[in-house]
Parts: sequence; C-alpha cells; structure tokens
Amino acid sequence: MCAVQESRRRSRRTVAHGSNRPTSRDVAQAAGVSQAAVSLVLGDKWRGRVSETTAERVRRAARELGYRPNLAARNLRLGHTRTVLLVVPALTTEFFAGVYTGASRVAAQHGFGVVLYPSPEGIGPARDPFASAQAALDGVIASSMAADALTAIRGDQLPLVMLDSDPDGSLGAATVNLDIADGVRQVAAHLLDLGHRRILHLAADIASWTFDVRARELATHIDKIPGTSLRTVRAPISIDGALTATATALATEEPRPTAIVCDDDKLAAGAYKAVRRLGLRIPDDISVTGLDDLALATALDPELTTVRLDAELFGERGMQALLAVLEGREPERGDIQVELVVRGSTAPPSGH
Repeated sequence: MCAVQESRRRSRRTVAHGSNRPTSRDVAQAAGVSQAAVSLVLGDKWRGRVSETTAERVRRAARELGYRPNLAARNLRLGHTRTVLLVVPALTTEFFAGVYTGASRVAAQHGFGVVLYPSPEGIGPARDPFASAQAALDGVIASSMAADALTAIRGDQLPLVMLDSDPDGSLGAATVNLDIADGVRQVAAHLLDLGHRRILHLAADIASWTFDVRARELATHIDKIPGTSLRTVRAPISIDGALTATATALATEEPRPTAIVCDDDKLAAGAYKAVRRLGLRIPDDISVTGLDDLALATALDPELTTVRLDAELFGERGMQALLAVLEGREPERGDIQVELVVRGSTAPPSGH
C-alpha cells in the first residue's frame, strides 16, 4: 500500500472513530498535500498554483472523507454571513410569498440564506430587525416599499436592491421592476377595444411609486380616446375597503361607469361584492379588471380578467441583482414582462 493510500486510510479511520466531522487537515493528510493546497482547491483558487492532478486528488479525498467546509467559520473570517434580508410590505398576500420563493431559490444556489421581514404597508420607517443590521446581513432586497421605509434597515453600508420602485429616485444600488406600465396599458386597450368609455379606477390608497405608475398610465391611455371619462376612488387593499369605496362611487355617479379597473385582485374582489349588492351583474352591467393574477382571480365568479405578474421570477431577478452588486458586476437590465389574462369578468358594455 502506498504512503498516500495509507494516510487516507488512517484519516478515514480517525474520522470514523472520532466525534468530530472531517477537517481540512484530514483531507490534506489523506491527499498527501498541505492544508494550504486543500484551501486553494476547495476554494476554487488552485489554477496556476497546484497541478490538475493534485487538485483532483484533493477533491477525491474530500469526497471519500465526506468533508464539508465550515462555512460559518469561513464567513466569520471573511466578515460575511451570506444572509440577505427580504423586506416586504406584508405577509398576507401570496404575491410576496412568490417573491420570497424566487429569491430563496437563487440564494440557495449560491450558498446564501434569505430572512423574510414584513414592514406593514411599506410606509414609515421599518424597525431594524437586528441589533445591528450591518453585522448580521450582507445585503437587503426591498419589495414594493416607500423609500423612507428602509432608512433604519439599510444603514450606510449595506448593498440594497429595490423591487417595484422608482428607478430614477431609488436608494438602491440596483432596481428591478415588473413592467407595470405596460400591464395597465394592456388593460386600458382591452376595455377601450370592447367599447367602454366610462371607467372607474379603484386605486390602492398607498403612496408609492408602483401605484402612481398605474394611475398615470391609465389616465394617459384613456385620455387619448375622445369621449372617455375616468374617475378615481381610493381604497385600502382589503375586500371590505374596496366594497365600501366601490358601492359609494357607483351609488353617486351618473351615468354609471361601465368598467372598473382595480389596482389589485383583492380590490377587485371587493368591487365584485359591491356590484352584486347593488343588484348589478358582472360583466353584463359592468366589467371588472384586476392586477396580480392571484389564486383569488380564478376563485371569483366569473373568473377575473387581470394582469399576470410573475412573482417568483421577480424574486429571482432581485436576488440575481444583489449577487451582481456584491460581486461588483452590472445587474441585468430591463423590466420583467407582464401579461393580460382575459377571463369572464370583461365584456362589451350593454347596448354596445
């Protein structure tokens, strides 16, 4: 038996009978190399410094011993925790669950963990979830947040990626957006093509860039067509809030709008209830659209015409952008495409 094989056999026996997991020293002994060589190979920094044959011998020894690097100790030495904070307005919608799923998937592929932290409504300063965010985190991804909601968490040193935020006024090192403007244009074009001219905009009562974009794009697109009218009423993003706002608007506006454009599928659900309480039918008397394409959209009857947003892809792109920032690379540019999904809640206005 050669010396290297004997060394590897002794290392395996020592690990098997000991209580500790195999160390880099065990790998070095088994491979017949120095610990420095093991560090270079397993850290993928060996090229030009050790031979391919030696690198393969180290990798084989590590596999046979079941060696796993101590990431906690390594990160402590490097000053990194490989932990990212994902800040969202709330945990009560599946959209942000999708964002978290996508971000976590990409993070896991790169050895990062994601901590999810809700900042209700995304307005006002969010409390720092750690005694010192800089000491506990490598970066922050903030989804659909007001700019001043992040001041306490970001500190001065943390890399920040903003999702669903104004790219021109962002605090972040990078911004990733869905093409919400195009989604609203698709909704407006769909309703105008059906013949609707009197439209009610049920807007989310939240001061943030994404909802400003929805209002601006809807008004701009509808104003291009002569003979149209657009009225905006605001409601909190809740079914009861939307019900009350819609019922009041429909009861006081003459002639009645023939279509309701909602900033969110949950708002659309409240609008459905208001329409029915007034003895009206969807879409015969009034059409309704949403935005998000949550599971709720197909639970409604008739199923809701809405804009599909790919929340998981959104989260993936956000995490990829943060990784690029951390590595000094330029993040991928371009908004994520969205898609109008036409279902049974829209039709030409009666008499059209």
